[in-house]
Amino acid sequence: MSLGAISERLKTWLLQPIARLELFRIMTPLAILGFMSSRLVHADEWLGERGFRPPELSADWRQPLYLPGLPDSLAWVVAGVLLCSGLAVSAGFRARPAALVFAVCLAFVALSDRLSAFTVSKLSPTLMLALALSPCGTRFGIDARREHQKRPDRPPPEQVGGATRFIQVFIPTIYSASGIAKLRGDWLSNPLVLWTHLHDSYQTGFSWLLANALPPFGWTVLQGATLVFEVGAPLWFGWRRTRGLAFGAGLVMHTFIGLCFGPVKWFALLMGSLLVAGYLPASALAWVALRLARIDLWRAPE
Repeated sequence: MSLGAISERLKTWLLQPIARLELFRIMTPLAILGFMSSRLVHADEWLGERGFRPPELSADWRQPLYLPGLPDSLAWVVAGVLLCSGLAVSAGFRARPAALVFAVCLAFVALSDRLSAFTVSKLSPTLMLALALSPCGTRFGIDARREHQKRPDRPPPEQVGGATRFIQVFIPTIYSASGIAKLRGDWLSNPLVLWTHLHDSYQTGFSWLLANALPPFGWTVLQGATLVFEVGAPLWFGWRRTRGLAFGAGLVMHTFIGLCFGPVKWFALLMGSLLVAGYLPASALAWVALRLARIDLWRAPE
């Protein structure tokens, strides 16, 4: 096969409906801001000098970067910029520069308060940087609506290149890494690891009820199913025949996580948003795109 043919096949593979990218742009910042909301209302203690901060440990590998607390007024400014930039991305208002500002703010707050950094904190800057490097905001948002008003005869973009494929590769990679970490732990040697996760500070009323109602062997089955799904995620999502089942299984898993593990609901919502953006079946995606097209007043294709 010639180099030109390989290049064309790669371009064809990269192209995806732009609705996937815009769903990513709309939903993901809202999930991130939901997670950050409990911190944003206490910005002076979270980022400022008023709250607890570990001391600076010079030349210590356990603290590769130390960021001192901000003055209270500046801490509130950072929190405000983070909130406004995230909402701007979701609304499609100057989406690309807003995503870059949002990514910088997210990276700063994750490094500033390392003790409260969670999976969402660590994933968010990368996800927003991917949006900033993509042509997001060209559909289903404020800027797209303005563009239509300026150039009503200009056809709307329908496809996008590698940004959407990034999401589709990112999801099974995260799942597989998580599954491998579980294999290296005690998920194979202890049949009730999943059951033990339902207790302590993350417990909800639903998880308490489920922990008492489901028989022990049921937790072992769920534990094994989780391992099979996560470790084999690259296969399940990569093979067309199992992709739809993997999409459904992922949504069920994250719904379960959100219902059972209290504060982890924001992580579940974030991953669920990525799943929908990356793997929502084509027929459902077309239906969603038709409804979203009303935002920017562009007529979706029949």
